Amino acid sequence: MVIKGKVYKFGDDINTDDIIAAKYLDSQDSKFLGSCCMENIDPLFVKKIKKGDIIVAGKNFGCGSSREHAPLAIKGCGISLVVAKSFARIFYRNSINIGLPILTFKDTEKINNQDLLKVDLRKGEILNLTKKEKCFCEKFPLFMQEIINSNGLINWVKLNESKT
Repeated sequence: MVIKGKVYKFGDDINTDDIIAAKYLDSQDSKFLGSCCMENIDPLFVKKIKKGDIIVAGKNFGCGSSREHAPLAIKGCGISLVVAKSFARIFYRNSINIGLPILTFKDTEKINNQDLLKVDLRKGEILNLTKKEKCFCEKFPLFMQEIINSNGLINWVKLNESKT
């Protein structure tokens, strides 16, 4: 699982209302939610990103309400990975459940906005192509890699039910 993309950097305590405003919670459509992603912080965010780009943030990313809409919006706008110092537990679980890879990395200050990263989730390796630096982080567990590769927990369960 190797992900390559440009970084969009955010600070600490980015909450689910910052990720997707409550006024959009009547939709479950990830493309629609993605078109409104991060508009409270940066109204031009979705116009800047390209499919495959990466969010890097500080601590406690995804705090606030337990809505699954937040990771759906991130995935729906084309972000391929979220890297943060730490995540709110329910956001972490919701992200895995919908097939959005997220990675804990304690040294996010080593990564700048607009850096180009190549991240190997299996190896726990972050290669900053802009700075030509390699960093190591926790490896993405195999079980969670399977869920991500299945595009979410429900699909993973369906695939594995058919095997039994």
